[in-house]
Amino acid sequence: MKRSTYILFAVMFCTAQLFFSCKKALEQPPLGALTEEILANKNGVNGLLIGAYAALDGQQGSNESLGGGEAWHASPSNWVFGAITGGDASKGSDGGDQPAIDPIAKFYPDATNAYFNGKWKALYEGVTRTNNVLKLMAKATDLKDDERKSLSGQARFLRAHYYFELKKMWNMVPWIDETTTIFNQPNNTDIWSKIVDDLKYAYDNLPPTHQEMGRVNKWAAGAYLAKAYLYQHKFPEARTLFDLVITQGVTTTGKKYQLNEEFADNFKPSKEDNSEVVFAIQMAANVDPDGPSNGNNGDMLNFPYGDSPFGCCGFFQPSIDMVNHFRTNKDNGLPYLSNYNDFAVKNDMGVSGTDPFVPDAGTLDPRIDWTAGRRGIPYLDWGIYPGKPWIRDQGYGGPYGPKKNIYWQESQATDADLTTWAPGSAINYLVIRFADVLLMGAEAEAQSGNLAKAQDYVNLVRARAANPKGWVYQYKNNAKPMEGFSATPAANYKVNGYPAGDFSTKGKDYALSAIYFERKIELAMEGHRFFDLVRWGIAEQELNAYFNYQGKLTSDVRNGKYTKGKNDYYPIPQRQIDLSQSGGAPVLKQNSGYN
Repeated sequence: MKRSTYILFAVMFCTAQLFFSCKKALEQPPLGALTEEILANKNGVNGLLIGAYAALDGQQGSNESLGGGEAWHASPSNWVFGAITGGDASKGSDGGDQPAIDPIAKFYPDATNAYFNGKWKALYEGVTRTNNVLKLMAKATDLKDDERKSLSGQARFLRAHYYFELKKMWNMVPWIDETTTIFNQPNNTDIWSKIVDDLKYAYDNLPPTHQEMGRVNKWAAGAYLAKAYLYQHKFPEARTLFDLVITQGVTTTGKKYQLNEEFADNFKPSKEDNSEVVFAIQMAANVDPDGPSNGNNGDMLNFPYGDSPFGCCGFFQPSIDMVNHFRTNKDNGLPYLSNYNDFAVKNDMGVSGTDPFVPDAGTLDPRIDWTAGRRGIPYLDWGIYPGKPWIRDQGYGGPYGPKKNIYWQESQATDADLTTWAPGSAINYLVIRFADVLLMGAEAEAQSGNLAKAQDYVNLVRARAANPKGWVYQYKNNAKPMEGFSATPAANYKVNGYPAGDFSTKGKDYALSAIYFERKIELAMEGHRFFDLVRWGIAEQELNAYFNYQGKLTSDVRNGKYTKGKNDYYPIPQRQIDLSQSGGAPVLKQNSGYN
């Protein structure tokens, strides 16, 4: 579903969406427009469905002249709304660049903040496109039953995804579907049941495989449905479904779900058709001459700055607190679940690029060096990470650089999009990958009392991290990356699984703390953390501890404060409240604490 498909249907879905938006104002469509009669068939419906997939990248509503926001306001990776606010990362760059992120990161945002409106518009653009697919499909007469089930299942899966994002961002949001005729709907009902209905339909009606890799299948719907149950604390339902997905699920191309042998393969375009992909947003480099519109445009700010080969822009720096999570106990290879900051990883804060620096010699989880660029450690195949020369303001954002979203030097000809002032890439964003499923499954098992099985799932994830084949290694001949890697690990890696019976012996609370910690390090910088903390009910405790620790080291989050009951959700965009006026009063109501 990459490159050719995006181009093939570009004119079709853009014209069709315009038609649906404007048809009531016209007595007849202009010459050359696509009417319902033209589109009400298999090809027309599929074209609109491709448009609904295209909205996954969040960029379809990002044109500011049309009331949208900048590309990064609505990134599907949620690097602002899920990772930075979850303590995974500092905003990065410097305090004067993208200042609207600062109040979001420190939890005193205003409803007029453009980031909220950009995200809202992008998600409802996706909702609108899925609704148009379903509306038109009802009039198509040339669809076979299995085709109709597949197309409607895909559309309802996508709609559930857009609403899931809206739900976890704002909680109470308007529900609009293909039957809605009055679009100025209130946000006064809980939409969980409707999200679940869409995902149930998708799970029951989607095929297990497709010919095109980018389409969603039955097992992606099953995993997402189980995730929806987990968010609602319906643990028995989640547990049953996760068990089916883990034991029987396959990727869209038919590969049995399992962890990649190498952790880094999750973030390589050349390896994107792998056994760990459950639901991925497809990215493609160099398909738009005007910029990386399909190349992870929402994350284009998030590359090292200064003397780096990327040019721009220095945002999304892994936090010192997050990196400290990767310390392991030298005796048993396990993490320090509650006091990891007492064993802080050595960093180069305040050290210039010309001064010597020796990296931390203690034991570490090897995932640290696929997650954060650290001084003295290979930065993929771009050379040794130099620290300060690649950072815009170390005192503001810290010493580290992002890594999971960075393309390799050897594949930059195909994976990098350099058509504008900041890089794009062909690295897919993984909304759900199998490690995520295993850890959500572990959580559901632990909450249901099956601590042994929960530990088995966690240990599968840790076993992959412990496999030396997937570690970061030093370069041959010191710092000459293109000569390849040596057989010497880049750091003192040591990671082990939890010993037999550990979860059962120490109890549910301990098991959950281990699961939560494992999600932190396995999925770091992938946009999940804030939403996890909120659904676990520990956001206030964890984030205020983060502000207390990190705020003493970097200036970006000083005076940050999380307030339970207010900051669990973001403010409804003021622009949307203003637009909902009816009879002299707004239909949309603001979330508690933001009035």
